[in-house]
Amino acid sequence: MPVTMLTIARDLNISVVTVSKVLRNQGRISEATRERVLRRAKELNYQMNWVARSLVTRRTYTIGLVLPEFTHPFFAEVAQAVAETVRPRGYHMVLSCFEENPEIEENEIDSMLARQIDGLIIATSQPPEHLDIFQRIRRREVPYVLIDRPIIGLHACFVGVDNQAIGRLATEHLIDQGCARIAHLRGPDARISEARMAGYRQALAKRGLRIPGSYVVEGGHRDASGYEGMKILLKERPLPDAVFCFNDPVAIGAIRAILEAGLKLPGDISVAGSGNIHYSDLLAVPLTTVDQGSRRIGALAAELLMARIGVKTSIKPETILIPPKLVERQSTHRIV
Repeated sequence: MPVTMLTIARDLNISVVTVSKVLRNQGRISEATRERVLRRAKELNYQMNWVARSLVTRRTYTIGLVLPEFTHPFFAEVAQAVAETVRPRGYHMVLSCFEENPEIEENEIDSMLARQIDGLIIATSQPPEHLDIFQRIRRREVPYVLIDRPIIGLHACFVGVDNQAIGRLATEHLIDQGCARIAHLRGPDARISEARMAGYRQALAKRGLRIPGSYVVEGGHRDASGYEGMKILLKERPLPDAVFCFNDPVAIGAIRAILEAGLKLPGDISVAGSGNIHYSDLLAVPLTTVDQGSRRIGALAAELLMARIGVKTSIKPETILIPPKLVERQSTHRIV
């Protein structure tokens, strides 16, 4: 006979409800009872019958996390925070990557909807004029939360960072370090890149600094593209004395180009990034960056989603913008 929660409950002379709470890691259960249940479940080689459970609860206890890529440290930290938030509530996370391709993104989301996913967290690549996928999600009455990349006009929950503040913080810091010819390696995603560049321009205007248009160069979002973008900036005359980079990988590529050119960092050129990825402080010249709260974004998005799963009444969408924080390191420390 198959081992069920009732089997464990009878063996331990406790209620099935108590066994269920322990196995789903929910509710207030004494540590002694929890250990007894888990020990007996292991002895009996108990496996949760997810199909039966979903038939009773009308849930699959899975959520989908849809990301443009797995390898970028920002999204990796978001994913870890989401998993850590939903796991104690008995949920599993299904991770999908769409490689910055809107068509693949749609297909991946449709596939998750077909598998009766309970909710979605999405860092979308969909252009504002093509939002059919979100209409399909709504028709299925599946709650979802957008992260990192907002879509203006879409009636949806969003958790991200104030990108304009990122550009402003980084540029103001470079000015405070005595830099006056500050270049910018911009990113590829218009929604984020334009906001960070707006903050950069605001900070320059506030301090009365003017820079040539050629000081703004496409830097992509990886170290290789940052390297190539910095090589273009190194041809400028006068040479920029600082560069604000779209993200930390771009900044790392820029640093490589600067050092290869025989220039000193930060003596000749200061570099600031964004993201505060986990190895930014381990570089040969530790990188000044702006922490955009990647783990907090993941945790808050998961909390918003959990609060909406199973709720039949309409809940007003929330927008949460996390204030960024400057993290000062050696790549910008100059003698003013």
